Amino acid sequence: MYENKKIFITGGTGSWGHELVRQLLTKNPAKIVIYSRSEASQVAMQREYDDPRLHFVIGDIRDKAALTTACADMDYIYHLAALKHVPVCEDQPYEALKTNVTGTANVIEAAIENRVPKVIYISTDKAANASNFYGMTKSIGEKLIVHANTLSDHTKFVCVRGGNVLGTNGSVIHIFMNQIRIRREVGITDAKMTRFFLTLEDAIKLLFKASQEAIGGEIFVMVMSACRIIDLADVLAEHMGVKDYRIRELGVRPGEKIHEILYSEYESHSTVVYDEEYLVILPTLEIPGLREAYRAFPPVEKEIYCSADSLMSREEIRRMLIKGGFLS
Repeated sequence: MYENKKIFITGGTGSWGHELVRQLLTKNPAKIVIYSRSEASQVAMQREYDDPRLHFVIGDIRDKAALTTACADMDYIYHLAALKHVPVCEDQPYEALKTNVTGTANVIEAAIENRVPKVIYISTDKAANASNFYGMTKSIGEKLIVHANTLSDHTKFVCVRGGNVLGTNGSVIHIFMNQIRIRREVGITDAKMTRFFLTLEDAIKLLFKASQEAIGGEIFVMVMSACRIIDLADVLAEHMGVKDYRIRELGVRPGEKIHEILYSEYESHSTVVYDEEYLVILPTLEIPGLREAYRAFPPVEKEIYCSADSLMSREEIRRMLIKGGFLS
């Protein structure tokens, strides 16, 4: 699929980008272009990989002209760039709007202009029944990406929606371990809170699968395990040999949910079970041939896919953390 192909990654210096590049390089691409705003991050990544197939371009997805020039002659675009932190997007909604919505529209238009065959947009569970500004912008981004399939016959657009990925920048794992080590306490917004989790390596493998098999117009939803945040903290503390740590409840932040969902009740009516790793949300707008392609797939049984259901045991959490490289 990627043999001798040219791949363009927006926001490619982040955690997702690092792992995506690491796995892509084993698939013999001709060229990978990293497009992002941070000069320091690009230099550090270039030194880390030291691979002539990697090319770094300073730029912002808000700048449509520069973006269009940078992604010319590409075979794939992975659109990772976004403002992602919920409190930042709540405090600075105009900035989140410009990056997450206008920036995504710019990616769509640049891809169509350059006749890029396929664009893959990385979304989040917070886009499902969004309660905060970040989730709202990502939900709009999904709708723009799906709708883009009606604008071009030569460029296909697909969304991949996931939950929290272990090991990303600002990951709760690192925060909790530092809090336990330094203060013997963990700050949790609410003791009842649950979240979906997946290792970064597995997330990228699933991303490749959706990239290859997508027709265009679908939202691929990663099937993810969920856990109580307080159980996650207990497993980390036990591993670190700390028995006397305490939980400090901070209160729910603006726009923050106690439980997340991977698809909403409304979306459940057009969601099918693709396999044991993916669900697929089909759009309500008409994209020629798409619904026919998924006619044989069974509909989902649950009205809502919620992180409060089917929670991992502490032993399952421990195994997940070992798999992710966080525990020895």
